[in-house]
Amino acid sequence: MNRKIAPSLLSADFGKLREDIEMINASEADWFHIDVMDGVFVPNITFGFPVINYIKKYAKKPLDVHLMIIDPDRYIEKFKDSGADILTVHYEACIHLHRTIHKIRESGMTAGAVLNPHSPVLLLEDILSDLDLVLLMSVNPGFAAQKFIANTYEKIRKLNQLRTDRNTKLLIEVDGGIDLANAQKLFEAGANVLVAGNSIFSSADPVKMISDLKNSGR
Repeated sequence: MNRKIAPSLLSADFGKLREDIEMINASEADWFHIDVMDGVFVPNITFGFPVINYIKKYAKKPLDVHLMIIDPDRYIEKFKDSGADILTVHYEACIHLHRTIHKIRESGMTAGAVLNPHSPVLLLEDILSDLDLVLLMSVNPGFAAQKFIANTYEKIRKLNQLRTDRNTKLLIEVDGGIDLANAQKLFEAGANVLVAGNSIFSSADPVKMISDLKNSGR
């Protein structure tokens, strides 16, 4: 299985953001994970378009933009113009998820749906063939450095079975509380992409931590 690591810039040092971007460029990481929060869908506010434009200027790897906002359809083209390569939207925030996903794909971006910890994977059963990826939240969205929710393993296994039945090209991404204690188990359950923030940026050697996460158990 092709493993991917997507460091979350929510945990980066914004005072030396370019330095952290260059660190990720030089590492074994595959994507930059960018959490966009509006203070309404989740109780926090993060990156706006000027910051995403800045990241894109220096990033040498795809931007994986995770929208934690209400009515994301308003901004799909603007995120494309700002450099998003992958755009994921919450099932819980989209009234017409099928239409939203197709708008993302028509704009030329990889399209994904996100599920909060309380949302069962069967909610995506009827749209799975239209998705490029599913992002499972393994913490409640809104803040970094939260404790991993153990039920995520079972959700990955259930989604992996749906993938086998309906869309074998689907990527399963997991975000929240990921570190060396659970990375191997997540990959073994069927995850392809791990989003890690605090465990990378609080490490004495972030480049080594990225490598250790990616190769956990190998």
